[in-house]
Amino acid sequence: MHQTNDPQGHLRHVQELLARQRLVANLVHRQEMPRHDLVEGLLQKQHRVELQQRLDALHPADIAYILEALPIEDRLRVWEMVRADRDGDILLEVSDAVRETLIEDMEPAELLAAAGHLDADELADLAPDLPPEILREVIDGLDHQSRRQVHAAMSYPEDQVGARMDFDMVTLRHEVSLEVVLRYLRRRKALPDHTDKLFVIDRHERLMGILTLEALLTQDPERTVGEAMDPGALPRFRPQEKVAEAAQAFERYDLVSAPVVDDQGRLMGRLTVADMVDVIRDRSEQEILGQAGLQEEEDIFAPVWGSVRNRWLWLAVNMATAILASRVIAAFDDAIGQLVALAALMPIVAGIGGNSGNQTLTMIVRALATGQVDRGGTRRLLRKELGVALINGLFWGGFLGLLAWWLYGKPELGLVMTAAMLLNLLLAATAGVLIPMIRHGLGHDPALGSSVLITALTDSGGFFIFLGLASAFLLG
Repeated sequence: MHQTNDPQGHLRHVQELLARQRLVANLVHRQEMPRHDLVEGLLQKQHRVELQQRLDALHPADIAYILEALPIEDRLRVWEMVRADRDGDILLEVSDAVRETLIEDMEPAELLAAAGHLDADELADLAPDLPPEILREVIDGLDHQSRRQVHAAMSYPEDQVGARMDFDMVTLRHEVSLEVVLRYLRRRKALPDHTDKLFVIDRHERLMGILTLEALLTQDPERTVGEAMDPGALPRFRPQEKVAEAAQAFERYDLVSAPVVDDQGRLMGRLTVADMVDVIRDRSEQEILGQAGLQEEEDIFAPVWGSVRNRWLWLAVNMATAILASRVIAAFDDAIGQLVALAALMPIVAGIGGNSGNQTLTMIVRALATGQVDRGGTRRLLRKELGVALINGLFWGGFLGLLAWWLYGKPELGLVMTAAMLLNLLLAATAGVLIPMIRHGLGHDPALGSSVLITALTDSGGFFIFLGLASAFLLG
């Protein structure tokens, strides 16, 4: 395994190999020489072997990074050179959008082989992307326990703990000695990934406590597991709990692994820190995409039409709101014509209002994501953000009002500027709190499209407030 933690370096190397392969192939193809096809075939085989050796030395996550960063034609060429026994691990690492292109390029036999190398929990993760007939055939080929585990994990929505359970864990009975446990672990030769504790269960598979590896290695081998275990209130999760809440608990308590139990306390599986890191990363990516109005993750090299479908909805919303803002401006054509300074100043009111609203939005979305607030805190948050907007509006509005007075020699224009700035910042604060809180209350992603809505509201509202005040107090 290649140990250098330099995915960009690996990507550059693969790109250089692909470019060299194309260059040599083009040169050979143009030359007239004896045994032309044989020479071309040997050179292609040489480059293929060199690229395969490079890929064999990389971690699946690095290969996934390379595949995501390559145009589709090069991506599929590299994918063909990955060893078949690594296909499943790499499919789990790549993004959903890229996984779709790779699976579409695979033959049924290749998909069966890739899925066959996966554990039950990994197969459950990949299941939504597999063709139904392939999934059925893979599940039918599993033993009874693995089949039951796959069905259990697939029965829960993606955002629940049950869908993320890892079934590979070590369980113990409380009456055995630590010496017996040590002998058992030595016979296993390897522990499941991210094992920091062993789970103690009774004969009905109810969780009794945990035995840490530290306790196992430092306590008297003659002691029983029941004597050495910690039966205290260890963090444990139900399969129906939200996985985002479990990720917060892992972060809060510095957990490496934690048990998942059913309503009767029976041990069903475990969560690991690797799963929770994936959850945190996925949620972060969703928030970033959502704030830009993107509905889902997008392959940057996807066909044009796929990207269009992903982006059109909120672009349409944005266009509608932009038309509304333009109609607001058109309604005050006479006012703008009489005082040209209004045309120069009104983008300032709208722009600062939009920026302030998105600052509030970011804070609220983050607080909702970390579970720090709920709907009951809306009124308190609104009061706080309105207070911030009031102070900022008076300070910056006053500054801009003085600037407008100085530039255009009209003190009344400065007062209108100050009042418009204050009112639009209050509007932005209200929208920045209420829009994500309402979407969250309705069960929608509070980040998705909220930035578009707030910008539209502060633009239209800012224009209307500023031009309306100007018409009333400057031109009335």
